[in-house]
Amino acid sequence: MAAESTNNPMEFVTVEIYDQLYHLAGNNAPYLRELARQVDAKMRAVAAQGHTADSLRVAVLAALNFADELSQARSADPTVGRLRTSCLNGLLDEVLEEARKTAS
Repeated sequence: MAAESTNNPMEFVTVEIYDQLYHLAGNNAPYLRELARQVDAKMRAVAAQGHTADSLRVAVLAALNFADELSQARSADPTVGRLRTSCLNGLLDEVLEEARKTAS
């Protein structure tokens, strides 16, 4: 993790993300807690926009949102890499539907 320091001893922290507990280890417990808070907030925002209770789908959409934000932050042109949830939602629907068909 970018904010970790090699001088700090390994710390263990339990965080809650989208109503699930995760046990994490790192050199900066406050930083881990803040990351977990951001992931939880993003997942809840994605879930509030959609009509699904599937936590895996919510997690994938949240990850895509974070990836989009990172891509925009790295890009000199703010229009490069812009992906919106509605577009990603449709793509994810297609992938999940195909996965359901092949699993049957």
